[in-house]
Amino acid sequence: MVAADDYREQMSEAEWQARVDLAAAYRLVDMFDWTDLLGTHLSVRVPDAQDQFLINPYGLLFEEITASSLIKVDEEGNVLSPTDYDVNPAGFVIHSAVHMAVPELACVMHTHTNAGVGVATQKQGILPLTQHALTVIATTSYHDYEGIATDLDERERLVRDLGDNRVLVLRNHGLLTVGRTVAEAFVWMYRAERACRMQLAFQQSGAEAVEIPEEVQRVTIERNRIANSPQGHRPVGTKEWPALLRKLDREDQSYKT
Repeated sequence: MVAADDYREQMSEAEWQARVDLAAAYRLVDMFDWTDLLGTHLSVRVPDAQDQFLINPYGLLFEEITASSLIKVDEEGNVLSPTDYDVNPAGFVIHSAVHMAVPELACVMHTHTNAGVGVATQKQGILPLTQHALTVIATTSYHDYEGIATDLDERERLVRDLGDNRVLVLRNHGLLTVGRTVAEAFVWMYRAERACRMQLAFQQSGAEAVEIPEEVQRVTIERNRIANSPQGHRPVGTKEWPALLRKLDREDQSYKT
């Protein structure tokens, strides 16, 4: 294995940019208070090596992660970059499931937030109570809890349950989002998290719901599919990500190192 100082020089510009984007996502997850100490994980496929992806060093807080500290692994779990840290075994199983099976998806994000787990524990999952919920419901599916995700056999079921969607509610566990870019996966996580927070806020109020008629739900979901598509007026992440990076840069640019 090459020394860390030499490793950056051997890296392609495409890989370095992927590292910077993923490190930014880790810092933003920390900024939005979505962390669970070391317990969750984000990954991105290495652009010029389709059988490899980057993931967090298991032992660093998200606020400490930098582009150069991210660990590169292959689909067998072999560590391919210099590091003093390990990879979370459950993180490898969950992320390698998507990276192995769906080449067009570059990024996978998984969280254990209060709101995400709170809704993932509800039998009906995300309810069509708000405009935010309908945005997410349009591309959400569910995966039943099978225990801590260290069983390689679970990968096939994770991918099957995800299907063509961008949000996967891991029942009794948390939220998972995917995207063709880090930006897309991050914004889907933001939207899913917001929908879950709003649902819990309503449920805790004890008030009676104003239900959205089924036809309005159907029309809203379809409009969201169009608006969020590459042909729509808000392709997911394209407008939000540059703004988020500006916000992050005003706070701390060390993620780029």
